[in-house]
Amino acid sequence: MWLPLLGLILGVMLGLLTDIRIPEEYSNYLSIAVLASLDTLFGGIRAHLQNIYDEKVFVSGFFFNIILAASLAFLGVHLGVDLYLAAVFAFGVRLFQNIAVIRRLLLAKWSSNNKN
Repeated sequence: MWLPLLGLILGVMLGLLTDIRIPEEYSNYLSIAVLASLDTLFGGIRAHLQNIYDEKVFVSGFFFNIILAASLAFLGVHLGVDLYLAAVFAFGVRLFQNIAVIRRLLLAKWSSNNKN
């Protein structure tokens, strides 16, 4: 469970320490990729805490989410519509829902440990 979180922390640290610039025309794709990966990461943490984690679902969901979001952004660029905002909204909602469930699960585990 801690390996994805460690990878996230390491990736953020490397990103802050390097001076890599992403071209502006790719910023929509990058924002969606980051949201899709965070959504998958927190969904995996949630599944682990609920004891329903499946590695195949996690990996396939990760790639499917990124491909779907990038496809929406690509289609939106060619249609002249900010279609990437739909993916940003969807992943944002799911991200906050997963974080809320994780918080509730951790609080429930913490309170049950304090009672024992």
